[in-house]
Amino acid sequence: MIDPDRTIAALDAFADRLATVAAAGAPVLFGTGHPHRLLGFYAGLAAALSAAGCSVLTPAQGRSVDITTRFGVRTYNLDYVRGVAMVREPGARRGASEPGAHTHSPLPLRLALASAMDAGEPLPALVVGDHGWVCGAGQLGIEAIGLADSDDPAPFVGEAEGRVSVVVPLDDTVRSDYYRPLTRYVLNRACLSQ
Repeated sequence: MIDPDRTIAALDAFADRLATVAAAGAPVLFGTGHPHRLLGFYAGLAAALSAAGCSVLTPAQGRSVDITTRFGVRTYNLDYVRGVAMVREPGARRGASEPGAHTHSPLPLRLALASAMDAGEPLPALVVGDHGWVCGAGQLGIEAIGLADSDDPAPFVGEAEGRVSVVVPLDDTVRSDYYRPLTRYVLNRACLSQ
């Protein structure tokens, strides 16, 4: 069970971190392993930070990443939709109704960071996302904030270890439109509403 008071407290801390990054105009990288549910939440934040003068980074667009799954190694392509990274099956059309594949792997983040470094592009001051995106960033010493369901303990462990700055406990399997109030809440709290 998720304690709503802890969710609100974490949303406040999450918004405070976004406000700080926006005030500094720092570069941000967004990524999700739950694109069919959480894309809209992250895309709303990406748009607001971009409007506030932050660079929303999109390194390694279209590059391939091999991820081990319970079905063996699968090759996916890194793609960005409205500033949010995700992985798609090879051959998937951009803008298609299926927004991307579910993954908890940190490999897409590592690919994005390696590509940015190789190209001499800026690295993010903050990674915003879930699962492998925040855990992977935290392991590399990059500040990370994100969302997580209570049945996926890794982000919470990362937060307890001090590697992840903020983890918001919530149900990450509800309809995507149910996250709109959270988007509004975070943007209002961070003074980023447009």
